[in-house]
Amino acid sequence: MSDNETYTEEDLEAGRLMFARPWDFLTSVTDMANLPPAAGTEIAFAGRSNVGKSSLINALTGRKGLARTSSTPGRTQMLNFFVAPETPLTIVDMPGYGYAQAPKELVEAWTNLVFSYLRGRPNLRRVILLIDSRHGIKKNDLEAMVLLDKAAVVYQVVLTKADKIKPPALVRLVDETKAALAKRVAAHPEIIATSSEKNRGVDELRAELCNLATQ
Repeated sequence: MSDNETYTEEDLEAGRLMFARPWDFLTSVTDMANLPPAAGTEIAFAGRSNVGKSSLINALTGRKGLARTSSTPGRTQMLNFFVAPETPLTIVDMPGYGYAQAPKELVEAWTNLVFSYLRGRPNLRRVILLIDSRHGIKKNDLEAMVLLDKAAVVYQVVLTKADKIKPPALVRLVDETKAALAKRVAAHPEIIATSSEKNRGVDELRAELCNLATQ
């Protein structure tokens, strides 16, 4: 489990400065033809509906209303792009998966869009795959990992809502998750546990994203 010892003070400060800039919404797309020009480094955030994706993006950027949060599964139905001035990083909020209420045709359209983006975006450096600490890896998380492995995109698991379970349970979850990821061809081995409410792990994730964008 990542902690301050994994990152130097310089890493943490660089991450703080990058995310202290005024982040803003750039565009939303439902078709590959409408993607913004590929520039700099893109990091995409993926996860089950209601995993806390929007809340984590808001915590990272310090903008409470930047990524919309909703109790309705599947509200994020597009690829949403966020940028900041003079920053080589673009954050991409991907459609949440696991939305059983959505029509099959819509689910298929979202899946096709996501896979086309994953496979064809030249500046996509990594996907941050969010897993709810209270539930661990579920079937549709495994399906997402298969998709990412197939697209040959490196992905890193970030646990959300880590404050909702007790520390010993979190340690077990990290160990179990690492064991599961060891079998995946495109999985990054480092896991970061976060809590948007308690601001836990946010500095470390900022440092990780900054490193990816500047190295």
